[in-house]
Amino acid sequence: MIKVILFDLGNVLVDFDYNIAAKRIAHFSGASIKDIPKLLLGSSITGLFEEGKIPPEEFFLRVKELLKLRISYERFVPIWNEVFYLSGKNRSVYSLANRLKDDYKVAMLSNINILHYEYLKEHFPVFSIFHEVFVSCGMGLVKPNPQIYTKVLDILGVEPEEVFYTDDREELVKSARRLKIKGFVFKDIIKLKGDLAASGVGM
Repeated sequence: MIKVILFDLGNVLVDFDYNIAAKRIAHFSGASIKDIPKLLLGSSITGLFEEGKIPPEEFFLRVKELLKLRISYERFVPIWNEVFYLSGKNRSVYSLANRLKDDYKVAMLSNINILHYEYLKEHFPVFSIFHEVFVSCGMGLVKPNPQIYTKVLDILGVEPEEVFYTDDREELVKSARRLKIKGFVFKDIIKLKGDLAASGVGM
C-alpha cells in the first residue's frame, strides 16, 4: 500500500529555463549565450552548490571566474534566480498533490541550491501543501545518490515499497527503483494520474 507520494520540483511543480539567465549573463561574460548553460550545469561548482557544500558568495566567485563575469554579486543573484515560471502542467500537478494530501503523506525531494530555494519560497507558493520538503542543499546529498533516498525513507518512517515517486529525469527514477521505491518518470498530468492509479493510489 502506498503511504507517501514523493514529488520532484523542477519541471514537475515549477518549470525553469537557464537560457533566460544565459541571455542576461552574456552581456557581462566572455562566454556565449549558447555555452553558458552548458558551462554552468556541467560544472562541479553547481553540483557542490546544490549539495550545500559551498555558500552562495563562493559559488558566485567561482562562476565569475568560470564565465569571466564583469558583474557584482548583488547584480548576479536576481539573474541567477529569475529562471522559473509556472505552466498549466505545473498547476495541474499542484492541484493533484493538494487533493492527495488529505489521504496520503505528500512530500517533495529536490536537487536545489539555497539561492533558488529561498527565491522559490518567496515567489512561488508550491511548498505549503507538502507535509515534508527535502532539499539537497539542506541534506548535503543530491539525487541520484542512493543515500538521499534512504535518508528520506528513514525520516518518513516508511518502507521503499510504500513510496510513489515521480521525477522528470529518468536516471533519478532508476536510482530510486533500485531501492524498491515505486518510481515513475514524469511526462505530463495524464501519465502521472495513470501511474498513480496503476500503483493503487486513489484520487
